[in-house]
Amino acid sequence: YTTLFRSVPSAEAERTAAVSAALLAGLVAGYGIAIPVGAVGTYLVALTARTSLRTGLAAALGVATADGVYALVAVLGGAAIAGVVAPVAGPLRLVSAAILIALAALGAYRAIRSHREPTTRAVTPLGPGRAYVSLLGITLVNPATVVYFTALVVGGRAGTAVPVLDLGVFVLAAFAASASWQAALAGGGALLGRVLTGPRGRLATALASSAVITALAVRLVLS
Repeated sequence: YTTLFRSVPSAEAERTAAVSAALLAGLVAGYGIAIPVGAVGTYLVALTARTSLRTGLAAALGVATADGVYALVAVLGGAAIAGVVAPVAGPLRLVSAAILIALAALGAYRAIRSHREPTTRAVTPLGPGRAYVSLLGITLVNPATVVYFTALVVGGRAGTAVPVLDLGVFVLAAFAASASWQAALAGGGALLGRVLTGPRGRLATALASSAVITALAVRLVLS
């Protein structure tokens, strides 16, 4: 009885640690894809400045929803092929890490090129509903998002069964991270927007995101 009694807290502690790890992984992944302020982020801030905070938050939720959808797609796809990739788990992690590094390098390259050749975008005022749908659609057509999440999820769990709860926590955390960052952009409006969407701000956020993605890739290789 004593042994059984002692094993319960240990099992609970392990589950708590696993859920916490999934939460942290989701937050890091969500911020990694959300932080760079590119065309969508610039549009979001400018839209908020020219309309209202309500419209800006609706648009921010649209971006975060797209990120959450792609995180969910990656998780469900990973669940379907986890058993298939088990024999090649090691090489798959290397391939996933390579994809992440390529995305990080591409993001940094585009940021540097955009910094050297700045462009401006016209902003069309929208209501909250149209703002949500518009930003959702714009973000969904970005293939790098689903590639990013798929590389993280499949590479990180190749050949490993992950509880549904942990997967759900990962998706919700990724959505929450994206939503909080996009909401910060919208909430900052013209004041914060001029800093983040200026040439130096866009370069800094893009390079920071590339650094986060590269760190995730290194973690995949070392895990």
